[in-house]
Parts: sequence; C-alpha cells; structure tokens
Amino acid sequence: MSEPVLLCYCSCPDATSARHIAETLVGEHLAACVNRVPGISSTYRWQGAVTTDSEELLLIKTTAACFDALRARVRELHPYDLPELIAVPVERGHEAYLDWVRANAHA
Repeated sequence: MSEPVLLCYCSCPDATSARHIAETLVGEHLAACVNRVPGISSTYRWQGAVTTDSEELLLIKTTAACFDALRARVRELHPYDLPELIAVPVERGHEAYLDWVRANAHA
C-alpha cells in the first residue's frame, strides 16, 4: 500500500512568514509543494473577542510519515502562539502527482 498523502492547511499573518515557512518545509523535504494563497480574510474568536484579520493561506502537500516533523517545524517557525495546522487525507488524485509528492516529501 502506498504512503498516504496529506493536504495541510496553515494560515499565516503575512506574506513574509508564509514564504519563509513554505520555503523551509520544501527545502527540508517535509513537503513536496506549498501553495500560498494571499488575500484571505479570517474571522475567529481569540481571547474572548471576535476578530477579523487578513492572512495568507498555505496549502501544504506532504505524506503521513512527514506530518509529525512538519508539525514540529511549523510550530518552531510560525509567529502565532497557536498556529492553524489541519491535515486532511487525500483519498483520490492524479496518481502520478501523488507519487511525486511521496518522492519529494520524506522524513
């Protein structure tokens, strides 16, 4: 059975932190690819207040085997006290692309 591929979501406060995290994760082979989606607006409850901020969203393609190390690295690099990191298993996809993710994300 092939190594499961994950799509992880991580929001960042600005382009600088998003780019640094993306480049580090790919550079360290913790992710095969990271897409940066600028201009999102997030509304959330933080410290008892409802807040809306502009953020940049990272779409991180990795494997299940890399997730623990990826999570630790995001926590080290991220400027938020409580960074968003959500992993969703990829159940279907273009198999050649998924094989490429597996080949380029390895712990």
